[in-house]
Amino acid sequence: MSLLVKICGLRNESDVLAAVEAGADAVGFVFAESVRRVTVAEAAIATASLHSDIRKVAVMRHPSNEEWQDVLLEFRPDALQTDIEDVDGLDVPDNVQIIPVIREGSAALDAELPDVFLYEGANSGQGELVDWQRAAIIAERGRLILAGGLSAENIGEAIASVRPFGVDVSSAVESEPGRKSPELMREFINAARAAEQDL
Repeated sequence: MSLLVKICGLRNESDVLAAVEAGADAVGFVFAESVRRVTVAEAAIATASLHSDIRKVAVMRHPSNEEWQDVLLEFRPDALQTDIEDVDGLDVPDNVQIIPVIREGSAALDAELPDVFLYEGANSGQGELVDWQRAAIIAERGRLILAGGLSAENIGEAIASVRPFGVDVSSAVESEPGRKSPELMREFINAARAAEQDL
């Protein structure tokens, strides 16, 4: 199984094209409070020409079901990423994958874990590293997508330490907050693919 690489916090079509050209498997659009937040219309326009092989992920946090339905109807994501405690209150069709976010120290870690989940620190998009040794143990219990503080400089060590199902990056591939850099995205994905060969 190849490593899933997701670039999160994209805001326009040029970002999307650069991420795909660099080799991303999934692109994430933030609909929660953030410098990277986009409207549903902006996300739909940015992905209008996206090939179906690339997964579109709606990134939310504590949305109402009404907010989620607006995103679902106009953006038509392949997956919804939101905190695990949000999931039960949302009507998600069977053709949309749910990627629950489990945060470091969450009580959800004491229960049976979902098949696929994203693991990160308390605050999304802030470059917060999680404890990789602890993450490695959790990764044995399901398909863990590692997020938080990953960069081209440390992704090799992170992959070797945690052996995740996937990795997710946002702030470390930006030239400034909210502005993606094609060069940094390419460097990150190249480093991740190189580390993947040793898994």
